[in-house]
Amino acid sequence: MEEPDRPRPSGDAASRLAGEDLGPYSQAELMERIALLEAEIARIKAHHSKVAAHRAAADALFSKGGG
Repeated sequence: MEEPDRPRPSGDAASRLAGEDLGPYSQAELMERIALLEAEIARIKAHHSKVAAHRAAADALFSKGGG
């Protein structure tokens, strides 16, 4: 039985960032924040690619001998 998709807990970092008031930030602070978030996105994409490659290798290994 598959588990239904569940929303992320409201306490995770992305949810807290999305809910934060950006009004008090200066333009320079906003640009710094954008740069940090873009660096984090790049890190996540790199990890996603690594995990996907690992999964593809495992799928290929187990599909060869399973049939």
